Amino acid sequence: MTQNPSHTVRPGSIRDRIFCAIDPPDIDRARAMAKSLSGAIGGIKLGLEFFTANGPDGVRRVMDEAPDAALFLDLKFHDIPNTVAAAMRSAAVLGPAIINVHGFGGRAMLEAAYKGAEEGAADAGHPRPKVIAVTVLTSLDQTDLEAMNIAGTVEDQVEALARTIAACGLDGVVCSALEIASLRAALGPDFILVTPGIRPKGADIGDQKRIMTPTDAIKAGSDYLVIGRPITAAPDPAAAAQKIVEDIENGDHAQS
Repeated sequence: MTQNPSHTVRPGSIRDRIFCAIDPPDIDRARAMAKSLSGAIGGIKLGLEFFTANGPDGVRRVMDEAPDAALFLDLKFHDIPNTVAAAMRSAAVLGPAIINVHGFGGRAMLEAAYKGAEEGAADAGHPRPKVIAVTVLTSLDQTDLEAMNIAGTVEDQVEALARTIAACGLDGVVCSALEIASLRAALGPDFILVTPGIRPKGADIGDQKRIMTPTDAIKAGSDYLVIGRPITAAPDPAAAAQKIVEDIENGDHAQS
């Protein structure tokens, strides 16, 4: 069964604003994780590693285990416009609530991505997914940009890309929580901000460099948080997710 396409994005409860990144390519582990988290989170993010190993059928099988969860299909398409449009048409058939591309692909690619998602969803009888684009990966910092001979600060690059993404009609961006305030000021309250690099207090930061706690990210104005290992690596993933929700609702005990 395809993921329930009736899910729309725009936050309701705190729980609804949390997408858990389920990344292991092992389909049985991914299905078990989705089942354990059903009802504890708002959505599931499936990325490139999982999709390469398991394809569209794997996506359907995982989402069947969490029928009330929204799907964020995190494939970060980045290719010539025609190829991206075709890929988005195919991906939209799976009924994702959110799907993304790379912002560095340029205006023609961004516009083609939006059109492809719109056409694919219409052909399948689904609502159009929200189409968002990656600005600067949260695993990159200023030193990385300089090494790639990209001028300006990380913040400059993020805002410039976000403005282009918005001008092409896309719904929002994936960005570090550290850039939320500037993007809200530049692009207004209706532009969707999805933030990975979220780590609860005391959690291992892994390969992330521009990070923020869940509570601080929500306070800063993030629409959706993408949280992976702090949930999936916990002994009880559902309890870990619930603890994050409670910490946000309680303001981390008033930031004590």
